[in-house]
Amino acid sequence: MNERPTPAPRGLYLITPDEPDTERLLRRVRPVLRSATWLQYRNKTADPGLRRTQAAALRELCAEAGVPLIVNDDPGLARAVGAAGVHLGEGDGDAAAARALLGAEAIVGVSCYDDAARAGRAAAAGASYVAFGAFFPTRSKAVTRHATPALLRAAAALGVPRVAIGGITPDNAGTLVAAGADLVAVIGAVFDAPDPAAAARALRRCFAPR
Repeated sequence: MNERPTPAPRGLYLITPDEPDTERLLRRVRPVLRSATWLQYRNKTADPGLRRTQAAALRELCAEAGVPLIVNDDPGLARAVGAAGVHLGEGDGDAAAARALLGAEAIVGVSCYDDAARAGRAAAAGASYVAFGAFFPTRSKAVTRHATPALLRAAAALGVPRVAIGGITPDNAGTLVAAGADLVAVIGAVFDAPDPAAAARALRRCFAPR
């Protein structure tokens, strides 16, 4: 008897802001976590000690909420705190090495920017998902590569979940979901919103059946 395939994760892929105060970070994340499918810990300004402290604290918070925690850039940190997985950009190592370190069940994501060939290589190396972007202007990082909805549609052939990132808001996320995005990854659209919890719910609703 054939097993039914596991459904691809869908919904809001929430990424933490650069927040130096761990308690404040937890206060910001807690009310929006219920709307998230995954949470990624990302802090480009923290030193290794703070990153370890914050990742461990978020791991506990995510465990309570039943939300997988993914660590940005650092497979070793992901393993140290017992995170569900890691997200790799350019220069962060390859998917096969991360999977060898974290195990067969780990979530291993790879940034593919606007590069379909990189996505193909990542999927072949065992990536759990591929991420494309930026789709829209964003303040979280300097944008030199721009992805299109057509790239999401073409990447369906890879057979792994597709993540869209870059300037995504409740107003524009629907077009990317319609093009095949399984998850939309955001920072500012939630954490910089006047009502972060409402913004997170609005992004989650973009995945509701129509």
